[in-house]
Amino acid sequence: MGAKRDRDRFSTTTRIRLLGEQTAARVYRSQTRRQARRSRLTGRAALLALVVCSLIVALAYPIRQYVAQRADIAEQQRLLDEERAETERLRDEKSRWQDPAYIERQARERLHMVHPGETGYTVVDPSAARERRKDTKATADRAWYVNLFDGVDTMDRAGQADD
Repeated sequence: MGAKRDRDRFSTTTRIRLLGEQTAARVYRSQTRRQARRSRLTGRAALLALVVCSLIVALAYPIRQYVAQRADIAEQQRLLDEERAETERLRDEKSRWQDPAYIERQARERLHMVHPGETGYTVVDPSAARERRKDTKATADRAWYVNLFDGVDTMDRAGQADD
C-alpha cells in the first residue's frame, strides 16, 4: 500500500491537483489581503474625503465674503479716484475764475458783452432761425416767465457744451 501511495504522490494528476490547490490557496490569500487592504484604504479615503468636504464647506462662506469685500474695496477705490479727478478739475476751474482775463472772455462769449465803443455783431444761422420760429409759435401760448426760464436754461446748456 505504501508503494501505491508513493506512486500516487508522484503521479501527474496528483501533482496537477496539488499544484491547483496551492495556486488556489495563494490566490485566495492574496485576494483576502487585497480586500483587507482595500477596505482599510477605502475607510481612510472616505475619512479624507469627509475632512476635505468639511473644510470646503467651512471655508466657502468666508472666502465668498473675502472676494465680495475685495470687489467692494476695488469699487470704492475707483469711485475715490473719480472723485479726486473731479475735485482736481473743479480746483482748476476755480483758479481760472480767479483770473480777470478769463472772466472777461466768458462774459464776451456767454453774455455777448462788449466794451464801450466796440460794436457787437451776432451771426444768425438760418437753420437755427427757422427752428426758433417753430419754437416761437409753441411758446406764444405760455406765460412769459416760463419762456424766460427756458431761455436761461438753453443758454446755460449751450455754455456748458462750450466748456
